[in-house]
Amino acid sequence: MKDEFNAQPDISKIIKLIFMGAGIFLLLGLIFSSVYIISAGERGVLLTFGKPNEIAITEGLHFKFPFAQSIKKMDIKTQKYETDASAASKDLQVVSTQIAVNYHLVPEGVPTLYQEIGIYYQDRIIQPAVQEIIKASTAEFTAEELITRRPEVKEKIKELLRERLSSRGVIVEDISITNFDFSESFNAAIEQKVTAEQLKLKAERDLQRIMIEAQQTIESAKAEAEALRLQKMEITTDLIELRRIEVQRLAIEKWNGILPSVTGGAIPFIDITKQSEVTF
Repeated sequence: MKDEFNAQPDISKIIKLIFMGAGIFLLLGLIFSSVYIISAGERGVLLTFGKPNEIAITEGLHFKFPFAQSIKKMDIKTQKYETDASAASKDLQVVSTQIAVNYHLVPEGVPTLYQEIGIYYQDRIIQPAVQEIIKASTAEFTAEELITRRPEVKEKIKELLRERLSSRGVIVEDISITNFDFSESFNAAIEQKVTAEQLKLKAERDLQRIMIEAQQTIESAKAEAEALRLQKMEITTDLIELRRIEVQRLAIEKWNGILPSVTGGAIPFIDITKQSEVTF
């Protein structure tokens, strides 16, 4: 009997310890469940019995009522959405477009977005908007224009997306058209056209070069003819007389003092020295 009496306090102590441990665990659970942290680049939507608060919770440490309130965190940093879209061009060519959209959520509009759309907003509003706008924009250009006027196509898609998604609290920062893909027959036709244009451009450059070289030859001949004409104009009577005098001067400088006995004329020169030796 004494042993049984002594065993009763031990069991009650154990029970007390169990209840105390459970109480401490529950208290710690309540404390931790009433504290939450919103990290940088996030906004929180505070739900009170499922109803979202209209004010977005900013970064930092916050408190909430356990069981009655919960928090939904939403990313407001720049995000990227990529997809493929198939559409028909203005000239009825099938075009497959690969596009990447950079966007972010309006921080103060996060509660409304969560209430109206939920956390799967990318699938519910972004993806349908991108598909519809790509189809509408592609239909305004021919397949060739989609390539040659690519910046214009990009700007049109971007502006239409901005207009469509901004009312939902989604800001489109920029888009990138990573690829346009066409049918094999159209790609072959484009390649042939590009080759023909390159050959035409080369022929035009060759013709222009030949014309320039011909013009240069003509101009050179004209310059040479003009030089000859000017030289002929410069040959005057005075110039001829001057040249004759210069020739005579050179001849006198070379004369050895002895007159020729015969000249090229009809009258011969008389050698006075020889005649002086004749006696009468």
